[in-house]
Amino acid sequence: MQVLLTGGAGFIGQHVCRKLLLKGYNIKVLDNFHPQIHGNADKLSDDIAPHVELIKADIRDGNAVSKSFENVDVVIHLAAETGTGQSMYQISRYFDVNVQGTANLLDIMQNNKTYNSVRTLIIASSRAVYGEGSYTCGIHGTVFPKPRSNSRMSIGDFELYCPECGEPVVMLPTEETTPFSPLSIYGLTKQVQEQAVLMFAKARGINGFALRYQNVYGPGQSLKNPYTGILSIFSNLARQGQPIEVYEDGLESRDFIFVEDVAEATCLAVEYASNFVGALNVGAGKAVTVSEVAHEINNYFGGLSAVHVTGKFRVGDIRHNVASMGKIKNVLNFSPSVNFKDGLYKFLAWVEEQPLEDRDAYQRSVAELQERGLMGSRRG
Repeated sequence: MQVLLTGGAGFIGQHVCRKLLLKGYNIKVLDNFHPQIHGNADKLSDDIAPHVELIKADIRDGNAVSKSFENVDVVIHLAAETGTGQSMYQISRYFDVNVQGTANLLDIMQNNKTYNSVRTLIIASSRAVYGEGSYTCGIHGTVFPKPRSNSRMSIGDFELYCPECGEPVVMLPTEETTPFSPLSIYGLTKQVQEQAVLMFAKARGINGFALRYQNVYGPGQSLKNPYTGILSIFSNLARQGQPIEVYEDGLESRDFIFVEDVAEATCLAVEYASNFVGALNVGAGKAVTVSEVAHEINNYFGGLSAVHVTGKFRVGDIRHNVASMGKIKNVLNFSPSVNFKDGLYKFLAWVEEQPLEDRDAYQRSVAELQERGLMGSRRG
């Protein structure tokens, strides 16, 4: 069986490649090696490269994508621009790559009859499609809070409230039935991607999986991209003794999922023998605060950095996140196997072996947000 991975030279893609190779699959990778992610690298890891057919091209390149589809049985579509903050001011770029790139892929599949061998289409979606996600109100039960207002956050009120009565709410695990409510251009493009893929799969009568990855981390994660991945950002700062800024009050939380678990869930979708079209959360099902992450990373590297809880906030950020994992357990029999601290230490041990990155890259990325009015701060 032959698998095509778009964006397969990236962080998640290479981990998926390794698992598929162990299972005996033939693999093609299409990737444009974008410098923001890959720096100057233009090849796959040495353990993968000899066993994979590499096509260096952009997902928007119709001719290259068309050629890559020959004799393909499964498509894993990972190619995308990532980064919540950056998406809010590089709007055209995010729509062009994420939405038009996906449209290009689907158009080729639909209109070239030689590519009818594809039986499974997997899109790397994101928890960003949910926005704030699911909460419970003591009066109204399960509710889906509205986006937080800048005016409330500017006085240090970062929590969420019931959209019906205005009372405080408590986070629930977010299920796949939660309504779409993305807060960023990135999240919106992921919503369009997954809806297009699932619509296409249903119309073609093939399997379609929208895997809603939560906050993915682990060895191989890009340390060059200052726009996404707080574990990478905090690690770069901690290694160089630079101050670590924790936004809001530090109690905002995320569902961190180790990359090996993500690769396993993706491979289970490839191997799924029955019929399925739909979305599945891929997470750990546990929330970890950003403050806890910052202190764990700083302590690992000797406590060289001062950790500041700043009260700053980014437009488009959510407050909390934890995924409901019941559906993916039922469909793919998937459960995460790596707890956060074990996975974090594996990641940090890998980081120690990497060269130091540009010490000013993160501050430049923050300055870009500030210049465009996409950063706020608690007053006083």
